[in-house]
Formats: sequence, structure tokens, C-alpha cells
Amino acid sequence: AAATYDIPTALSSFASKFVEEVSAANPNTFMQFYWSGTRDQIAARMERAKQAGAVAGILTLDWSFSHGRDWGSPRIPQNMGIKTMLCHAPSAIAHPRWLWRYLTAGNLPTFTVPNMGSGNRPNDEASQSRGVAGTDSQPGFFDAYREWMTTPPPTWDDIAWMIQEWQLPMMVKGVMRVDDAKHCVQAGATAISVSNHGGNNLDSTPASIRALPSIAKAVGDQIEIVFDGGVRRGGDVIKAVALGARVTMIGRAALWGLAANGQAGVVNILELLANEIKAVMRGIGAHTLADVTPADVLTPDDFERTAGDIREGV
Repeated sequence: AAATYDIPTALSSFASKFVEEVSAANPNTFMQFYWSGTRDQIAARMERAKQAGAVAGILTLDWSFSHGRDWGSPRIPQNMGIKTMLCHAPSAIAHPRWLWRYLTAGNLPTFTVPNMGSGNRPNDEASQSRGVAGTDSQPGFFDAYREWMTTPPPTWDDIAWMIQEWQLPMMVKGVMRVDDAKHCVQAGATAISVSNHGGNNLDSTPASIRALPSIAKAVGDQIEIVFDGGVRRGGDVIKAVALGARVTMIGRAALWGLAANGQAGVVNILELLANEIKAVMRGIGAHTLADVTPADVLTPDDFERTAGDIREGV
């Protein structure tokens, strides 16, 4: 769906699909990384992503420590065993088309994160199916999660090393402070994503749209500014552009379309967003995105949230 609209696909390291497979579907694939494991392991994953055709990287820093789960959060199964099958049998039976699709596919869903492994995509389906329980080449979700949780957080020197090792465009995601944005510039990042990871990592954090203006004013002339968080309509895209972003990311909206109608559902979401962007631009009299300015957005006096700006003692 993204390839149809000639826009990038950002593939998580914790995704269940191989980077080789996703890159084949959309040559404009950005590989997302976490600082997890040793430098040698991280370098090997980056090299694999480059060999698979990834054209840019995303280093996520705004999901760094939280492992708590609220009451009522769904349980994440570790493997497709009898207990898991019995637990989800009522839901599967209630959705016969979904069940039939998996039964006719010849294999069960896996719970591995193959892009966190040490090897490339296996060449045959039998080799891939052996990854259900988790192997060195296809670790299980919780094995990879444990590695990430036990890896000390990166320093700015680590981040600079990773950007240099990658040698392709790299975006640092999760920037909510002016001083962090400046560190990203110094580390050699191509872009930063102003994001609070959907607000699910640090309670009471400001919305990323409120941190965007001060960061854009501080480093917008030195690095590409990407906005992430709460983009549901085309108007949200224009608001972010007006407040300093060059690009916005979408996550949930695309997933809703995927859940509702597969690839066609995602295409429909992208069509809706594109049409809404055009409609809003017509409504404010903007012929191009370059015509969109902060004057097009009405915000209250206390809207902007600035953290990490030493000049202002914040």
C-alpha cells in the first residue's frame, strides 16, 4: 500500500515480517532499530538491513525502559502451544474467514522477531516455520525483549557510532527536548522525530505537537524535522507542517485500515489522508506545503512546551 503511494515503510525490529520480504514489497523501506545487545550484534543487524535493501534507518530512543502493563492489557503469548490455542479458540471460531486463511496457509502464526536475529531470511518455508519457538536466527519476542531490557541505555557516543556505522540516512526518534535535538545534530543524524511514543512510556508527558515548535525553531535549519504522534486526519498533517515539521509519520491509522480490509484498507486510509490534506490546504489558501506557516494554526498562549533549553533555564 505504501509503495502504491510512493511513501516509505518504517519496519520495526520487533516486527514479525522479515526485512528482506518487506523491502521487496516496498523498495523505500526504513529499518527501525533499538539499542539492544552488543555493538557487534547491532552492527550485524544494520549490515543485514542494508543488504536487504533498506534505504534509511530509524533509531528509537523514546521506548527505553517501561515494561509495566496496565490492568486489562491483553496477554502476549510466547508460542502457539495448546494453551494459547485453547485461550483464543472462541475468537478464532467467531471469525471463520480469518481462521480459514491461516488453516489453508499451511502453517501457524509465529511469535518470533526475525529482524532481531543474527541471520538473514531462510530460503525455504520449512526453515522459517522452525522459528516458532525461537532460534538464534529468529528469536522469540520475549527473548529479544529480554536482551533489549538488559542492555544499558546508549550514550551519545554510542549513537554517533551507530550513525557512522550505518552510513545511510538515519533518523533519531523520540526527541522531546531542545538539548537532545542539538545532540542529535552533533551526532550526525539526518533527521529527528519529535515523538513521545504515543504517550505510553512516560506518564504525563506533553503531547509531541506541543514540543514541536521549540525544537523546530532550535534546529530546524540544521536537520530534518519529522513529527510523530496522534496523526489521524489530513488536518493533523498540516498542523504539524505549520508548526515546523517537514514530514509526519502515521501508525495507528494505517493499522486500523489493515485490520478492517487488508491492503485495500491501508490504501483507503492513505487516500483519505491525501484528500484531506488537499482540502485543508485549499481551505487555508495554501498552494504548496511551503505556503503553510504558523499563522495558519490558532494556538493558546500556553500551548508550546519547551524542555532542555539551557538559554531559558528550562
